[in-house]
This record gives sequence, structure tokens and C-alpha cells, in this order.
Amino acid sequence: MKAEILATGDEIRSGALVDSNSAYISQELEAAGVEVFRHSCVGDDLDVLVDILKEIGRRADISVVTGGLGPTVDDLSSEAAARALGVELVLDEEALAAIEAWFRSHKRPMSASNRKQAYFPKGARRLDNPLGTAPGFEVQIGRCRFFFLPGVPVEMRRMLAEAVIPRIRQLQGSRHVYRIRSVSTFGYPESVVNEKLAGFEERFADLKLGLRAKFPEIHIRIYGQSDDATTLEARLEEACRWVAGQMGNRLVSLEGKSLESVVGQMLRERKASLAVAESCTGGLIAHHITSVPGSSDYFLLSAVTYANEAKVRLLGVSDDTLASEGAVSEETARQMAEGVRRLSGATYGLSTSGIAGPGGATAEKPVGTVCVGLATPATSFGRRYQFFFNSRGTNKLMFSALALDLLRRELLGKAV
Repeated sequence: MKAEILATGDEIRSGALVDSNSAYISQELEAAGVEVFRHSCVGDDLDVLVDILKEIGRRADISVVTGGLGPTVDDLSSEAAARALGVELVLDEEALAAIEAWFRSHKRPMSASNRKQAYFPKGARRLDNPLGTAPGFEVQIGRCRFFFLPGVPVEMRRMLAEAVIPRIRQLQGSRHVYRIRSVSTFGYPESVVNEKLAGFEERFADLKLGLRAKFPEIHIRIYGQSDDATTLEARLEEACRWVAGQMGNRLVSLEGKSLESVVGQMLRERKASLAVAESCTGGLIAHHITSVPGSSDYFLLSAVTYANEAKVRLLGVSDDTLASEGAVSEETARQMAEGVRRLSGATYGLSTSGIAGPGGATAEKPVGTVCVGLATPATSFGRRYQFFFNSRGTNKLMFSALALDLLRRELLGKAV
């Protein structure tokens, strides 16, 4: 099955709003075994909408359309679909009753314009909206099955999961099995990952390989489909083992988990704890760690010691070290990691000190230089790295991921 996604609305077309809906729908359709081959976006123009619905109806099997189901004059999706089909709009009494009930339950008066939301093309199948006032609908235009959903992301996602994906699985047939495996890596650029995976197509001709950059990680996606779920799972498992061998210690997770999730799981399994002292990353490491549910099991403390005085007073970094080697040095990072470990009582102390840019660089320490410190129960050390990104935000993301990866490899006994 091939799918096309259509986002509607002048606010999307003009860039006033970012279209996050289409990206989310693509991921969900892909996971359901539907290949998304085109995204389109049009504004609130009835003739343009009718034309593109007819176009999609000639070239796609499935289409998910977002937006244009509201009560205002520029909400045109139902009318456009009716015109594309050559049918009239008809009132759905059950939809109207649900809209009226929504307003009663929220103790708000219902405007006469909201009645418009209960009109659908004749013959359409209604898709209930449990979170809002805009029901969706399903129709067949040409060869394509269309699913019209509201543009409000929380409403769209709920309806996609509960009404659209189950319907698509029904259309696919019960014997169709589609699986995706995601393998996360860190440390190789996308081009190198691609080179390392040369020969995959010959070894696994029945599977499809794709790369997805989720900076600073690279995720390897392996797709497979079959009528035999057991055979497909075994084949995917074999492919994942081969990929793991090609990635070596750059492999983060065979389940597509993030660095912070993997590090957190490893700390929990070892009943270990972590504290972080950050300078150049400004709390970004702590942010990533605490984005993982349950991180309070192992994360104790974060200290953003940006000024040298804070490094000395809070972490016990030596004045002599700062004077002789500077804040961005392996020894300063090591002492920062030791200090935050001592301060918190954590099993591991992790630190960063670097130059994210655009200023602050020297000939010896250009923008993109970072020193990462790690203190363990047995030892402590600092490492220096150099990156060549021009963006301050990009450097900070890379620095924080690098620190987490150093800890990950230490926990694996591979911090070389």
C-alpha cells in the first residue's frame, strides 16, 4: 500500500505553523506497513483542495488529510471532498448530538457555526473525535481511501491510533505482517554508517535498510514484510546481529533507544547513581537524563558551574589547574567530575567544559573543543575532543551526547 499525506490550511502553507502532524502520521503509517511516498500542503482554497483530492485519488491507495474540519468559513475539507466525489453534504445526526454533548459537558454555549462540523459528504463513514468538536470521516475518492482528521495534534493522534490505523490493518488483510527494527548508534557520521553497512542488500535481499539521522545519533531502520511472522522475526533478528557486529562499540541499542535511556537502564541494573557537573552544556546533560521516566532511581544532582569561581568553590577544582591549563582542559574536567561525585555521593561523576562558540576560542582551543571528565569508584580521568560545527546549539548537543556515551562505554568496560 502506498500513502500520501495532505496538510491543509493557510497557517501551514505560509509557515506560520510548523506541520508536525505529517511527520507523526508518516511514522505511524510506516510502522503499520504503509509506504508514504508524498507529502502535500495546500491552503484554504476550495478549488485547489478539490483538485489535489482528485490527484491523490488517482495515485495513492491511502491518504490522511489533516485540518479544515472546524466551524469557520475557511474550514473546507468536507465541502472539498463532497465536490471531488460529486455528492452533496448531508447532516449526521449522531455527530451533531456528540458535538452538542461536548459543549454541555464543558459548560460552554454552542455556536450555530459548530453545526457545520456535523455535515459530511453523502456516503462518508464518520470517525468520532473523543477529545474535540471536529469529527473526521472516511471516503473513497478514485482508487484512494481518504481519512480526514482534525489538525489539532492531540485530537489527530488519538483518532489516528483508534480509528485510522485499525482500519488500515483491516484493509491490508489478516495475513500481512510488517515489522520494523530500529538500531541506534552514536559516534559515526551518517556516511560512515552507510559504508559500514555495505553488503546488507546482498545478505538480506528480502529486507530493506534505511538510515535516519536523529542528531547526534544515527538510527538504522530495518524493514521487513511477509505472510509468516515467525520467519520474519527470525530474519530481522539475524539482520540486527549483523548490524551490531558492523557498528562495534558505536552501537547504542538494538531497540532504537536513546543514549540517555540506555545509560539510565545500565545505571539502574548496576544499582549505581550519577551526578553531573556542566559548564559548556549548561544543564543539557541533566535535561536529557531527566527526560527519561524513572530517572530519579539513579540521578542525584546536577551543578551548572559556568564560572571558574563556581568550579573552585563548589567542586574543589584547583586554582593552580585553572591558572596553568585553563577551564577547558582534561585536568579541569577530571577535577570537576571528582568534585561532583564527592559532593553528591554518587557512584559516577560526569563533567563537561568546552567552547560551544561562537566566541571564546583560541588557536589551541578552537570552537568545538570540549573536555569530558569521568570519576568512577576506581579512577578518574579527562578526555579532550574537537568538533567542527559552527552552531552553538549543535555543539552543545554533541558535547552532551559525547559525555553520556563516554559513561555508557565505561559501564560496558569499553571507555577507550
